[in-house]
Amino acid sequence: MLSVFNTAAVTIVNYESAYDPHSPNLQRRGIGREDWAKAVVNGADEKSPRWRHLLLLGGLLLGFEGQNRRGLSYALRKKLEAALVTGIQLALDELRSSPAIAAYTIVLVLNYTFELLSDWERSRINYDVLLPVLADAAFMSPEGLESGYFLGSIDRGIEEIPGQGKFCWKEDSPSYYQAKDILMRPLVASFGPLSRLIAHAVENTSNCGQVIQVLDSLFELSRTLMVQWRQNKLSEIDQSEESEFLDTASLQTTVPTLWKLLNIPLFSFIIVLRAILGRVLNDPILAADRSSPFIASKSLKSLRHLAFITARAGYSSSSQYVFVNLTAIDILAQYPDLSEDFLEEIRPSDSSKIPAHPLDRCLDLFFLNTAEHFSLIVSPMLNERLLLSAAQPYLAAGGNNHLLEIFESAHSVVLAVLAAPQSANMAAKHLPSYVDTLFTVFPQNLSARQFRLAFKTILKITAPPSPLANSQPYLPSVLLQLLYDRAISAPTTPLLPPATDSNPNPAPEDLSEQGVLTITIIDGLPYLRVELLEDWLDLTVDLINRIHDQEIRRKCQEKFWDTSSNGDMDVERANFCVTWWSTRSGRDMLLRKSEEEDTQLYSMSGGVAMQLIQSKL
Repeated sequence: MLSVFNTAAVTIVNYESAYDPHSPNLQRRGIGREDWAKAVVNGADEKSPRWRHLLLLGGLLLGFEGQNRRGLSYALRKKLEAALVTGIQLALDELRSSPAIAAYTIVLVLNYTFELLSDWERSRINYDVLLPVLADAAFMSPEGLESGYFLGSIDRGIEEIPGQGKFCWKEDSPSYYQAKDILMRPLVASFGPLSRLIAHAVENTSNCGQVIQVLDSLFELSRTLMVQWRQNKLSEIDQSEESEFLDTASLQTTVPTLWKLLNIPLFSFIIVLRAILGRVLNDPILAADRSSPFIASKSLKSLRHLAFITARAGYSSSSQYVFVNLTAIDILAQYPDLSEDFLEEIRPSDSSKIPAHPLDRCLDLFFLNTAEHFSLIVSPMLNERLLLSAAQPYLAAGGNNHLLEIFESAHSVVLAVLAAPQSANMAAKHLPSYVDTLFTVFPQNLSARQFRLAFKTILKITAPPSPLANSQPYLPSVLLQLLYDRAISAPTTPLLPPATDSNPNPAPEDLSEQGVLTITIIDGLPYLRVELLEDWLDLTVDLINRIHDQEIRRKCQEKFWDTSSNGDMDVERANFCVTWWSTRSGRDMLLRKSEEEDTQLYSMSGGVAMQLIQSKL
C-alpha cells in the first residue's frame, strides 16, 4: 500500500512536469496535485485504524518530496509532515490493541520517511515508546532478523556430495529461497537506514532503561547467531579451504548470498553500539560506575559473538568498528577488577593448543586483539597465566600462512605484556624463549615489519629506565650480537612476504633477510649505553659493507644516517655519533665501499693505463 500511494504521487508529478501550458493542442485535465493530495488525505477517517493512515500519508510524502522532487508547496508539505508524525504518535498509543502488523507498519513508514521530516517534527516523536518497537521489529520479528534463528534452517539445505568430499548448497533448496526472501523483506532491504533510525532513537530517548534493553537485544541476537553458526556445516570450513570443500555453485552464488545476509547484523550492531556508547560518555546515569563497565563489557561480548563475520572482512576494514571496539575497551579499562573478570569470561577454552574449529580460532583472534589493550592494567599474574598462555600456541605456528593474522596478534600480545612496567620480572623469565621463537619463525611466518617491531620493543624493554636494565645492563648488547651473528650468514636474496589468503603470491620485498637483520640492528642502536655504542657503530658499518647488493646497502646506509642524525638518539648518544662520524673515521668506514664501486663504475673502458715515470738518473 505504501508503494501504491508513492507511485500515484510520482505519476502526478511527472505528468504535470511534462505538461506545457504554451502548447495549443494540449489541454490539462483533472485536478491539481495539491487538491488531489488534500482529497486523498481527507479520506483517512475514523473508519480505519491509525496505523493504516500512515501508509497513505507516508506514501504521499515519499512520492511528492522523495528524491528531491519538491512536488508540494512549503505550507502543504509542513502540514503533511505534521499529520504523519501525529499519526505515528496515535498509532504508537494504540499498539496494545492493534495486531502485530501495526508495529511493523509504523517502523516501515518511519524508516522510509524519516529523512524527509524536519528537525522539529522529529523532536515531536516519543522515542521512549518508539525505541523498543524499532528494536523488536528489526532484530526479533519475523519481518526482520528473526532473532538469528534463520541460520539453523539454512544448515538443513547443505548436503555432502557423495564420493567428492565436498559440500553443496543448491540454488533450488528451500533454505536458499529463505535466505533470499529475508534479504528482500522491506525492513531487511533497508537495514542501513533502519539502524541509523534506531541509533537516533537511542540518542534521544529519555528512558535509560530502554537503552539497556536494546543492548540486551543485541547481545541475545549475537549469541544466537554464534550458536547457530557453530551448528552449521559451513562453520567447519575455513575461508582458505572453501575452494577445496565447496562446489562451484556454492562458491559463486549461494554462500556469497549468506555472507551478504550475515553482514547486515554486523554493520547494524556497529551503528547502534556507537550510539549506545555515546550515551554512556554523555549521560550521567549511564556513565555511573554501576552501569558503564557492564555496558562496555556486554558491547564487547556482542562483538565477540560476531567475530566469525568480522574476521572474514578484517578487523581493521571498518573504521566505525575500530571506534566502537576501542571505545568500549577504554571504558572498561577504567575498572581493572572488572576487566580481569571480562578477560576470564572470554578466555580460550583450551590454551594449550590451536583449536581445530575455525570458529574457535576466530574467538581466539578476538581475545588476543582485545586482551592486548588490557596488559597495562591487569595484574602480572593474570598477564602470565591468561595472556601469555593464550598466545603461546600461535607463537611458533610455522608452516600455516592462513593463521598469519592470529600469529601476528599473538606476538603483539606477548610484546604488550613484556613491555608492561609491572611485568619486569616476568620479562626476564620469558625473553630468552621469545627471542628464540622470533628467529625460528622469521622470515617464513613473520613479516619484516613485525620482526623489526618485535625486536625494537624488546630492546626498549631492556634499556633504561626499565627495571630490567638495572639487573641485566648488557642484555641489549647480547641481543644485538645474536642479530649480528645471524646476519653474517643470512641469505642475500630479496624476501618474499608471508603469503595470505588475499595475496597468495606476494611480490618480493626491497630487502633481503640480511638487509632486514641489519636494519633491525640499526633500530636498536638508540637503546645501547654510550660505552657500548662505539663498538656497535663499527660492527654495524662492517655489516653494511658486507652487503653485496648496492640498492639494499644504500637503504641500510640511509637508515643508519637517519637513526644517528634525525632525533632517534638522545643528546648524549647523538653527540657521540657526531664525534664518531667526524673524528673517528665513521664516514669513511660507512661510505668507502660505495665510493670505490662508483669509481669503478665510471672508469673509462679501454683507457690508457697509467705508467710510472722512471728516473733517468
